[in-house]
Amino acid sequence: MTVRSRAPTRIDFAGGTTDLGAFRDKEGGAVMSAAIDRFAYCSLRSSGEGAFRIISQDLEEFVEAADIKELEFDGNLDLLKAAVKALALPGGLEIAVRCDAPPGSGIGSSASVGVALLGLLNWLRSQQGGTRDTFMSRFELAELACELEAELGIVGGKQDQYAAALGGFNYMEFYSGGRVAVEPVHISPTTLCELQKHLLLCYSGQSRLSGDTNDRMISAYERGEPVVCEALRTVKRVAQDMYRALLAGNLLWFAELMNEEWEAREKLAPGVVTDKLRELREAAMAEGAIGCKVCGAGGGGCMVILCESDAEAQVRRALEAAGGRILDFAFDTQGLLVWETP
Repeated sequence: MTVRSRAPTRIDFAGGTTDLGAFRDKEGGAVMSAAIDRFAYCSLRSSGEGAFRIISQDLEEFVEAADIKELEFDGNLDLLKAAVKALALPGGLEIAVRCDAPPGSGIGSSASVGVALLGLLNWLRSQQGGTRDTFMSRFELAELACELEAELGIVGGKQDQYAAALGGFNYMEFYSGGRVAVEPVHISPTTLCELQKHLLLCYSGQSRLSGDTNDRMISAYERGEPVVCEALRTVKRVAQDMYRALLAGNLLWFAELMNEEWEAREKLAPGVVTDKLRELREAAMAEGAIGCKVCGAGGGGCMVILCESDAEAQVRRALEAAGGRILDFAFDTQGLLVWETP
């Protein structure tokens, strides 16, 4: 028998970076995001031996050890090792992981992998004599995924893990002490269909390390640089307004807010908006895009584009001609799933 899990990635429409500890602990953060069907997958099977093996199919890397206690953090698949060690499972297991999203795409793929793996291991523990007290909820799994990243020294926020665990459209607020409040956003069927039709997700071809970008932005905030501080407050306010725009079904306002988020994010640190991202944005706007926004921390990765009515095909062609890669997607409402297969 094989057990599998999957967790969605996400598009952060606004508010990313305000969920980082330095900002949220002082001013509180806010994010508006939606989970999408670019999934992280994990598969687990018994190896028939005492050893433990983790395989990343995307990176074509693996780690193995005779015992979980022997797994060392050495820069090779450390987040996956941390997830395995956190739930203290027996050996004799082989785990394979992969993700539909390109590495460094800015849509939360590393967090999705972590949540999918924790969900899988949580299920396994419950089948091996665990009690109801040891079975973790989706919120608990998301929080554990955040804690593991922090323990490994990864500079990141909390939005990705909660989006992966919960799925759907969510407005999130982040407070001091690590507290998180999540409100599912129930938008109208018409608004959902219009977004699905007119949004494009474009990969720039530039992979990026979100921790490096986050570190530069937060360092400037902690130094009290006025431009950066004000830009982060704008990013937070835009997330709050996007929540209202979606509830109202006002996609013209939504597009304006995407552009405002772009302009504010550009002020956070050099290189957050790269020359390639600007080139792609200019190509899209010239052919009928009305809103563009960098995904994640920026510095490369993906951008999300909202097109005017029936202009998405020509915007898509323009982005591809400029060297972008369109990632087709649909919104995901299920979040983390775990299942058995023979």
